Amino acid sequence: MAGGDRSGTRLGARFGAHDKVALDETIRKAERVSRVEFSVFVGHAEGDPRSYAVSLHRTLVAPARSILILVDPDARALEVVTGSHVRRTLRDSQVELAVVQMQSLFAEGDLVGGLRRGIQMLAEHARAPQLLHADQ
Repeated sequence: MAGGDRSGTRLGARFGAHDKVALDETIRKAERVSRVEFSVFVGHAEGDPRSYAVSLHRTLVAPARSILILVDPDARALEVVTGSHVRRTLRDSQVELAVVQMQSLFAEGDLVGGLRRGIQMLAEHARAPQLLHADQ
């Protein structure tokens, strides 16, 4: 994905410097927590938003280990695409819950807050469970 402040992230002109820093910090923390790569695209989705999101996801460095969030505010579209490795720990119902949270904040006019909350929720749910090993 071209543009943006970090690899795989394109935010467009809707965000000020403070918003971009806040989103970047949220993404970095989410990646540390979950060991999953996060990418955010905010802008015009060319054609069908889902198909466009899937095509963007395929261009990422490690699509199997990535989550892409696409938001087209003008079309009121929100898509979340998860890679095959991510789907081992992140269920569709958990993605749907994060989408509902994002949509709720977007409806209040809080695009940055919605993205940050959604990223945080996805990271928490995508985190691999801790394995406990008994002494042998």
